[in-house]
Amino acid sequence: MTNLFTPYTFKNLELKNRVVMPPMCQYSVDTKDGMPNDWHNVHYISRAVGGTGLIIVEMTAVHPDGRITDNDTGIWDDSFIPAYRKIVDGVHQYGAKIGIQLGHAGRKAEDANPPVAPSAVRYDGDGYKTPHELTTAEVEDMIEAYRQGARRAVEAAFDTVEVHGAHGYLIHQFHSPLVNQRQDEYGQDLALFGVRVVEAIREVVPAEMAVIMRVSAREYVDGGYGIDYITDVCRRYQEAGVDMMHISSGGEGPVGSGGMQVGPGYQVELATHIKKALNMPVIAVGLLDEYEVAEKVIENDQADLVAVGRAMLRDPYWATHAAKELQLEAEVPVQYARGYHR
Repeated sequence: MTNLFTPYTFKNLELKNRVVMPPMCQYSVDTKDGMPNDWHNVHYISRAVGGTGLIIVEMTAVHPDGRITDNDTGIWDDSFIPAYRKIVDGVHQYGAKIGIQLGHAGRKAEDANPPVAPSAVRYDGDGYKTPHELTTAEVEDMIEAYRQGARRAVEAAFDTVEVHGAHGYLIHQFHSPLVNQRQDEYGQDLALFGVRVVEAIREVVPAEMAVIMRVSAREYVDGGYGIDYITDVCRRYQEAGVDMMHISSGGEGPVGSGGMQVGPGYQVELATHIKKALNMPVIAVGLLDEYEVAEKVIENDQADLVAVGRAMLRDPYWATHAAKELQLEAEVPVQYARGYHR
């Protein structure tokens, strides 16, 4: 029976287990130049030592104004490649695979002046500015920025690239009917921007490299889209070249009158729906902190991989501890082995 520690192979990804560390911004670039530093090295490599199968580096901006804050990482210039290669090499040394999430915050870029978006619709929250509506030419320049970011990721030897289309950031803004009010082709076809980003990325990554896309499968704002709408959008992304979906939800605005019921595994059913509807592998996420809950997702074939976020911030060795608790095979670093024996 498949379990959390069954190896997983998909295209070029050969993972020793089904545990994923999802992208989580560290806001740690004190120099504000986008360059990853010693914090990022220690942060990611320690999770590799801790037994994680796949680590996905935090949302990394393809443009300086695409950062959530100026303390976030970027990949908009070739000068970033050596710093990422150092992280990649370190993670590989300890048996994990590593991807990078390419993104742009759009209207949620707090330090951009002004931020940009598909339409001049301000994000509802303190400290946000009315965004500049991208011209058609600027949209196409943005697609090229994603292409170049993916090229740099390949040169840095990342194992996979994830496209951030969730949580109210730029691609999500384009495919959200609540935000995209454009009159050009990118407004007439709300999935078109994301599709062209994926197509551009596929042109510069190897054919055998898996391209992942993260989407919000449901918006919790009043009038927001639901699972049927995003399934159709994801089908377009799949046709454009996405190999695996990473399913989250929300992020487009304050929770509406319908509310949001948060609990262990609360987003898993959304991932399962996409998996079955599109017949493609998915990563499930959403309070999968408890070992038994994460294990059941894999046992029950609800998802192919499980992402453990906040719990892995608290415990870099979450994967090793899960294996021990579930009485499954655990790879304990020899340096720490005596810590697991009495």
